[in-house]
Amino acid sequence: MLALDHVRILDLSHFEAGPSCTELLAFLGADVIKVEPPCSGESGRNFLTNEPGLDSHFFILLNANKRSVTLNLKTEQGRDLFRSLVPQVDVVLENFSPGTMERLGLGYADLQQLDPRLIYATIKGFGTSGPWSGYKSFNSIALSTGGAMSITGLPGSPPLKPGPTIGDTGTGIHCAVGILAALLQRGKTGTGQQVEVSMQDAVVNYMRVPMRHHLQADAVVQRSGNRLSHAAPTDTYPCAPGGPNDYVYLMSTTPRMWESLLHTIEREDLIGDPRYTATSERNVRFDEVYDIIRAWTTQYTKFEVMERFGAAGVPCGAVFDSHDIFTHPQLRERGMVATVEHPTRGSITMPGCAVQLDDSPVEVTPAPLLGQHNSEVYQGLLGLSAEKLHELENAGVI
Repeated sequence: MLALDHVRILDLSHFEAGPSCTELLAFLGADVIKVEPPCSGESGRNFLTNEPGLDSHFFILLNANKRSVTLNLKTEQGRDLFRSLVPQVDVVLENFSPGTMERLGLGYADLQQLDPRLIYATIKGFGTSGPWSGYKSFNSIALSTGGAMSITGLPGSPPLKPGPTIGDTGTGIHCAVGILAALLQRGKTGTGQQVEVSMQDAVVNYMRVPMRHHLQADAVVQRSGNRLSHAAPTDTYPCAPGGPNDYVYLMSTTPRMWESLLHTIEREDLIGDPRYTATSERNVRFDEVYDIIRAWTTQYTKFEVMERFGAAGVPCGAVFDSHDIFTHPQLRERGMVATVEHPTRGSITMPGCAVQLDDSPVEVTPAPLLGQHNSEVYQGLLGLSAEKLHELENAGVI
């Protein structure tokens, strides 16, 4: 049994914010039916592909464990077919430009009349209210308007875009939580509702802890790079052999951790030294402390440093690059990295499900080919005959 095997979702979303939401729900067992335009499919299928004619890795990484049907919503027949699917599902998700679904006659008000129990989830750059509600957005726009860029970078440097796409996938995770909450509430009330997540809002939610600085000092939060100025020796430290990602991130926030750190780097002579014992004293000598630790970390690889500090109870993390993510046994053993057999791409190693439920094990399956499940869905859910499907295909409806 999978946790969400009783939930069916029509996924109209494209690119990342919506597909990341439905992929997580699909991992947890939901039957996610990806609705795509005939011939081309959703925009992400061809986005940044390295081999024309094959689904992009961008698409494959965001659409595992789903089914795919084709449907031309620009035709009246296509819209009618979509309306007939709505009562067969629990959730409809879309992340089109503002007003698109309403112009098609498929907005929440329209679909709610077909099924009052329907949960309608919508992702927009700036939501459906407020002066910017009509504006389009992408990940980087959400990162800038949500505040994340303003606190990323070194002091005095221009704002930097964080590498992880939290403006997109972070929004998708928020939307998944909203959908699950709406499903639980429907269990009590018997009625559905609209779930809305703004990309800007989602990034602002990630800013809660940094915003404490503003509340405390009544001043704009500044960029501070990798250091936590209040917690020396917190910083990144270089390791052998000196490659671009041969670093660890180290945190030592208690007296016991500091002593353990000194034991590990064989500097017991500094235990009890009043220049370094108190965090406040280390903070004013941040560069000195950094040099003391750096002299030791550069002798070992990042994994050796992490393992020695970890065994000593000192929080330390090797800076993983993409190769490390795909190959390290920690992630493999937990199932966070899995290898699937894609029908056209062959073996692909990809991230799996970050949420683990004891009684709902996740098996990662490859992203579907375009329209792979047309017969399965249209015949299984709507009872359409093979002849009818052939007719719809010839008419450009599916």
